[in-house]
Amino acid sequence: MNETPSSASASGGVLIVGSITADLTTFSSRLPARGETILGDDFTLVLGGKGANQAVSAGLAGGNAHMVGCVGTDLFSELVTRGLRDAGVHIDHLRAVPGPTGIAHIRVDDSGENDIVMVPLANASLSEAQIDEAFDELGSTCSVLLTQLEIPWALTQYAIRKANAAGLTVILDPAPAASLDESIWPLVDIVTPNETEASILTGIPVVDQQSAIEAGRWFTARGASSALITMAAAGAVLVTADAVDRFESIPVDAVDTTAAGDAFAGYLGASLADGYDVRDAIRRAIAAGALAVTRRGASPSLPHRDEVDALAASRKEALR
Repeated sequence: MNETPSSASASGGVLIVGSITADLTTFSSRLPARGETILGDDFTLVLGGKGANQAVSAGLAGGNAHMVGCVGTDLFSELVTRGLRDAGVHIDHLRAVPGPTGIAHIRVDDSGENDIVMVPLANASLSEAQIDEAFDELGSTCSVLLTQLEIPWALTQYAIRKANAAGLTVILDPAPAASLDESIWPLVDIVTPNETEASILTGIPVVDQQSAIEAGRWFTARGASSALITMAAAGAVLVTADAVDRFESIPVDAVDTTAAGDAFAGYLGASLADGYDVRDAIRRAIAAGALAVTRRGASPSLPHRDEVDALAASRKEALR
């Protein structure tokens, strides 16, 4: 799709290889029990998918974001491509394939918690050749790769190897969590699991900062340069082979946590590509995630850099 948004920033390039879906989200006071039907309060139909959400977040952060993925040729195709364009994301390497666009069904209760069923559909058509084309054109100008696990693992792994060889900073959001080939960890600069994903991947129950640090060391022991474990209200920890840094959360009233991790990842990648120190990039990402949970929906909840930077600055001032 040879379309480049005129609003795209000229800052450091972020290459996002990942999933794109149309998200149907229902809101209800509670989630139904198995076999139960309940009445809901509202629903939304918007752009989603972890890859697309992270691309939108990176674009809103001011990053020069490039999306690599697949959409279908159905009624949802225009919905998702328009959502990417409107956020300033380059979609030259977005490919339309015959059939339906990926779909996610999300249920959210009054506490802001959610569950999700994601059906890949067009996302399964992403190929090594498509990734090669993106790296041939953008590998020398992008400095960060963002990728996740909603596309086939072989392709995530392929993108990571290409990015590492090209000298990009590789950020892997291991969601949805799955058993991974351990040979990939030495190629990952920052792995960003939440507490649930870290528990699944490492076998270490992550229930507090100390157990998060232990899980982080599991990743670094296998070759990852750093592990950034996020724990919602409990903050985050950054673990490297030599140090541990702790980061406090920003207290907010959560409405919908659906895209909080994607807001975090997109701002982290865009900030690093734009020259932020890693700790300042993490603080900016935390502010983005905090704002995202105060709003309903996936991509509509992703905040603009002006409000993120204002929140981060006010938080920094309050902690002095």
